[in-house]
Amino acid sequence: MENKQAIKLIEKIQKNLIQNKFDVNETVEDLKKIREISLEEKNPTVTKSLRLAYEHLEANNAFLIAIPEDLDEEAENDEKTNQYSDSNDLESFAYYLELLTDLSKKNNVLDIKAYNQAFLEF
Repeated sequence: MENKQAIKLIEKIQKNLIQNKFDVNETVEDLKKIREISLEEKNPTVTKSLRLAYEHLEANNAFLIAIPEDLDEEAENDEKTNQYSDSNDLESFAYYLELLTDLSKKNNVLDIKAYNQAFLEF
């Protein structure tokens, strides 16, 4: 994301994760604000992802999506199975937030799309 306000909100969530101060309600509100900014930036993949992320957090009171696995070139066409966590996977959530900070990297966008698929399949 390019918007400074969005980056500050992402950094706030990241700081709370590092300090073990993860609060679902506060995080959901921040993600909703970031999504509004994303709408203005006209990035539909990120906008959808943020909505799916906060809906997932609201429904489960935790982040239960694992970090997407890397695919080799031969496996790209195979159906990818997403892995889920039995408990709050804050490492995966931190990785997800990091992806949002640099959308110029193709792999970051691909991983966001993988998270989107996992949210939908959950």
